[in-house]
Amino acid sequence: MIKEKIKQIAQNAKTASRKMGGVNSKIKNDALLKMADDLIANTDQLVKANLKDLEFAKQKELSSAMQERLMLNKERIEKMADSLREVALLTDPVGEIVKMWRRPNGLQVGRIRTSIGVIGIIYESRPNVTVDAASLCLKSGNAVILRGGSEAINTNIALANMLIKTAKESGLPEKALQLIDITDRTAVHELLKMDEYIDLIIPRGGHALIRTVVENSSIPVIKHDKGLCHVYIDSKADLKMGEEIAFNAKTQRPSVCNAMETLLVHKDVAEKFLPSMISRFKEAGVEIRGCVKTKKIAGDIKEASNDDWDTEYLDLILSIKVVESLDTAIGHITLYGSMLSEAIVTTDYNRSWKFLREVDASSVYVNASTRFTDGNEFGLGAEMGISTQKLHCRGPMGLEELTSTKYIIFGNGQIKK
Repeated sequence: MIKEKIKQIAQNAKTASRKMGGVNSKIKNDALLKMADDLIANTDQLVKANLKDLEFAKQKELSSAMQERLMLNKERIEKMADSLREVALLTDPVGEIVKMWRRPNGLQVGRIRTSIGVIGIIYESRPNVTVDAASLCLKSGNAVILRGGSEAINTNIALANMLIKTAKESGLPEKALQLIDITDRTAVHELLKMDEYIDLIIPRGGHALIRTVVENSSIPVIKHDKGLCHVYIDSKADLKMGEEIAFNAKTQRPSVCNAMETLLVHKDVAEKFLPSMISRFKEAGVEIRGCVKTKKIAGDIKEASNDDWDTEYLDLILSIKVVESLDTAIGHITLYGSMLSEAIVTTDYNRSWKFLREVDASSVYVNASTRFTDGNEFGLGAEMGISTQKLHCRGPMGLEELTSTKYIIFGNGQIKK
């Protein structure tokens, strides 16, 4: 029964995708703007549906981080609506001629952006992903199949039903946007076998979800893996700036993937920097786990274990390590980082460029918080996720990352000899 339902959803999406690639920009943009208005108009209904999921989360004793990501309120709904409007204002990538050149035989060869086709996104907790994924896929000319987690099923159904209704009323192809409302995990495994109809799978969630998708999918996967992010305070850092950046990176929203999990501090500034920094963190409710050198400076903190350096807390917990040099900091990041977001605080130009060149991550910062790694913050309107791999895209995935290209060739009778 589940297999047949998933197959029908995939087939419908494939049919819709052939039409979506030809939908003009105005129709797509008008649909997104109407979706934004409908979100605001249905705020009370959406919050009511979300309360059911929040109550379920409490009963199941889900982590505070999970509950925070799950929560939907008026402010977050307004941000989702703003994101829809921003995506509508962005240039439509479909049909963009990337490059043209002429060959000696007179052929004009070029590349043009095209939609990928059918995109399936499997995600956990955060209801805003339902809206972000829908907007980006539809604007980039793709059909999309959404499969959120069981913990957000009521919220996702309410959001998807509203978006689907608006899409249909706006003239988008029927079934271009679909939600799998089956909470049984069998649905995910069946979806991952539909390579005849689905062109790309994007998993977005915890490490266990990512591994399950990667290991079981017969469809190409772009993974949004865990975010184990570092901020390194260099010996030539502006320490006041460093304190503000580190505090923001950890506490502004600790439950998300671009929050700092480990603070690295050069030994030459550790005794000056750490006491006030740690005091500020403690006042904000952050549990500190430090290396031996950090404990000597700070005193009453828990000693970090090797597991701490490799842990994405997604909570008000922070590991701190005093390092010997910039090279030591880069080495630590190379060993434990997840290739998502890394930052250095320094006034030294050469050290900043060494960090930018040698740190292998999708987003590398000089004198700024890791919290900016986000499609909206980068001007992409929204994001499908943050790719931590290198093919076919890396970092926040916006409209261009949801397209492919094909060659176009203009001739005037050329034949190959």
